[in-house]
Amino acid sequence: MNDTKPFAITLDVGGSLLNKTGSWRTERPVYLDRLPPCNDMCPAGENIQEWLYHAENGEYKKAWLEIMKNNPFPAVMGRVCYHSCEDACNRVHLDDPVGINSVERFLGDQALINQWKVEPGKSSGKKIMIVGAGMAGLACAYHLRLFGHDVTIFESSSKSGGMVRYGIPKYRMPNEKLNAEIHRIQDMGVTIELNTKIDDVIATKEKYGFDAVFLSIGAQNAKLVDIKSDQSIPSLSAIEILRGIEDDVATGLHGHVVVYGGGNTAIDVARSAVRMGAKSVKVVVRNSQDKMPAHYEEINEALEERVEIVPFRSISEIKKGQLILEKMKADGKRSKPTGKFESIEASVVVQALGQNVDESLLDNLSGLKLEDGVLEVDAHMMSPIEGVFAGGDMVPSERNVTVAIGHGKKAARNIDQWLQGKFQKPSKKHEIADHSMMNTWYYSDAPRTIRPMLDAVRRQSGFAEVVGDLDETNAAFEARRCMSCGNCFECDNCYGVCPDNAVIKLGAGKRFEFKYDYCKGCAMCATECPCGAIKMEPELI
Repeated sequence: MNDTKPFAITLDVGGSLLNKTGSWRTERPVYLDRLPPCNDMCPAGENIQEWLYHAENGEYKKAWLEIMKNNPFPAVMGRVCYHSCEDACNRVHLDDPVGINSVERFLGDQALINQWKVEPGKSSGKKIMIVGAGMAGLACAYHLRLFGHDVTIFESSSKSGGMVRYGIPKYRMPNEKLNAEIHRIQDMGVTIELNTKIDDVIATKEKYGFDAVFLSIGAQNAKLVDIKSDQSIPSLSAIEILRGIEDDVATGLHGHVVVYGGGNTAIDVARSAVRMGAKSVKVVVRNSQDKMPAHYEEINEALEERVEIVPFRSISEIKKGQLILEKMKADGKRSKPTGKFESIEASVVVQALGQNVDESLLDNLSGLKLEDGVLEVDAHMMSPIEGVFAGGDMVPSERNVTVAIGHGKKAARNIDQWLQGKFQKPSKKHEIADHSMMNTWYYSDAPRTIRPMLDAVRRQSGFAEVVGDLDETNAAFEARRCMSCGNCFECDNCYGVCPDNAVIKLGAGKRFEFKYDYCKGCAMCATECPCGAIKMEPELI
């Protein structure tokens, strides 16, 4: 029997340095930084993996400052963001996605408790005008102050915050958190002129000597359908009801409430109606429940609070105190009428079928117009008028808070570059760290920490915040669940498995390097790397 072993295996540790096996190699390992899928999916562009790393080490202020490079509203976003980052998290293939949103909320609240601040940049002498104090406008103002520009925001309402204040109920977004993060931006030197409607943007720009303009008008005008009605049941707008709740004025919600529409606004109104004492609340949708555009978490919580979803129905008529519904049937992605009808009891109908942007702002802006409710802008978020930029609900994109914050940041950076006379080319993205590149065997099971919630009965009696905070212990644990996808965290696997001693440790925080004279390209390091931070590349011959 032949017991001869391959030459590479018979080399002892001391002999490896004498045998430069690199000449055997047909491919070589290289260290690289891949883009974590959570980072890639964040509309605000946060470096999520980086701030989770600081949080897991207890460096909470450092983690918060990392968030603030891209998003000035972590306490807000930790409550209202629908966390597409978690949907992309590779850890879902092991157990549950990392609770990124809950850790962000913890850090945001820690900043408010400890009154952490961000200092503005050195004055540039430039003045920027922003129209609209919603999330896009406020985020843009924040980033412009980091560049040292003076900023004035003109807001037509009596309060700033846009749809986060007027469209999201207090049980999801407490005012004190929103107010505190807005005040922090004001403390950086941002001026907000409330109750000020701008009728002529260019005239205002020239009057006050602004160097550039950012338009961020939110979609606050309700889309309404003309329901045939004998006026026996009032038909109201969801947006006006939510605004009325915020301003503490009568909303007209009473008795048996029927909400028409399946988006997040519809669910917000329905859940608010429960809290205001409605006898029953139904949400009528034209398709199935699973095709509702509202976020699944909001739908599930609404169902727990005795909101009833009525699928495959459309409102046909209001007649003699009854609501006439036409039955619908599935037809691919849409639904179509059947010609069959039924009636249900209703005291009030609330239309929640979407919103439009107020176009009156553009009346005096020659060359600008909204098409299909949006304003076309270029890759730098600039409109056809030089120096006039736009973002948020009024430009083509998904309409949500996180996208608006991302628009504000992007617009601010482009405004700053435009003021300097040249737009910069965006940096090339790294390759995404897909799950297939990971070796999850090395990660231990660590089930997700669930945030505490008020029970369904208590939720129905008022507008107390439904979802609670993680404590420090749980927040740190949740941050430690991050697998550092695509980026070396110095686990020493490559160092330990290399049969040729070709991996050299460079010291804490400096990672490793390959000694290619001795690496024969066996790929053991790449195979055993947990996070996919090593790639095999063909050797050039």
